[in-house]
Amino acid sequence: MDAAAAYNPRTVEEVFRDFKGRRAGMIKALTSDVEEFYQQCDPEKENLCLYGFPSEQWEVNLPAEEVPPELPEPALGINFARDGMQEKDWLSLVAVHSDAWLLSVAFYFGARFGFDKADSLVLVAPLSGKRLFNMINDLPTIFEIVTGTAKKQQVKEKSSVSNHSSNKSKSNPKRGSESQPKYTKVMQAKDEDEEGLEEEDDEEHGDTLCGACGENYAADEFWICCDACEKWFHGKCVKMTPARAEHIKHYKCPSCSSNKRARP
Repeated sequence: MDAAAAYNPRTVEEVFRDFKGRRAGMIKALTSDVEEFYQQCDPEKENLCLYGFPSEQWEVNLPAEEVPPELPEPALGINFARDGMQEKDWLSLVAVHSDAWLLSVAFYFGARFGFDKADSLVLVAPLSGKRLFNMINDLPTIFEIVTGTAKKQQVKEKSSVSNHSSNKSKSNPKRGSESQPKYTKVMQAKDEDEEGLEEEDDEEHGDTLCGACGENYAADEFWICCDACEKWFHGKCVKMTPARAEHIKHYKCPSCSSNKRARP
């Protein structure tokens, strides 16, 4: 699948960049591109795998023909279970196997090319201070993003922090409530009051993660919440604009919109 012989990350930074690129591609397949991904995983076809590439692209394809393959292979036959379980459960299952594959590829590069002792890749041993492991561990897993666990954890952490701060933010209406629009707008000009509100908004939502790409909330980006799963998304990740959002009463993300195909 990958031209691994021509692409060999050798440093911690290069392996982490490779990890993030492959992860971003697989997150796209399971969130913003879920319709296309679902269609490509035809149970009538042979064993299929979900591949993520350093270029942040994804592909559903047959496993490599050579044995052993150049890189570890993803889970085989993800397409066979597609129609045998509810779609959200199937996507969660694929997400778990995708996380396992990403770690195996990172371990492969670390073991094959070797890092300095201080940067050695230790994914299992309970040792702290391993740089690559910590960098990977700082990111939510694909499973956490697909199931919404990452957002729940962020909310829990923010709630814990807010207990030690003032209650001022509690008087603000909840973002995404029935009385508020399900999106934020990029403001071209702000007076002092607006800037103050935006600062409060940044503090409250700065750790919120996009359900598609897994990146953090930013005040200068268009942001929309799904009424079904209550995950937040960058508008660009779900191909939504502020103008279109103005006319949507109840927004559903690509994953929730496709759940109508799920079988009980």
